[in-house]
Amino acid sequence: MPLYGFHCPQCDKEVELLIGFSETPACPDCGGTTMTRLVSRPAPEGKSRGIIRSARAQAAREGHLSNFSRSERGR
Repeated sequence: MPLYGFHCPQCDKEVELLIGFSETPACPDCGGTTMTRLVSRPAPEGKSRGIIRSARAQAAREGHLSNFSRSERGR
């Protein structure tokens, strides 16, 4: 399932949720059911590898290893 961005008009917050396309989620903060789907920006062509590499490096510096495979976590 892909990540979709949503805006809740009741609490004025934006969240990204991992849901199916036809699902209508409830707001995780206030429980509102009138979430609107946001249009997401596409990844810049040819730059996504660099963005991923820098994001993974920052996550490793901060100790967040959830985006690494088990074999990479020992490094």
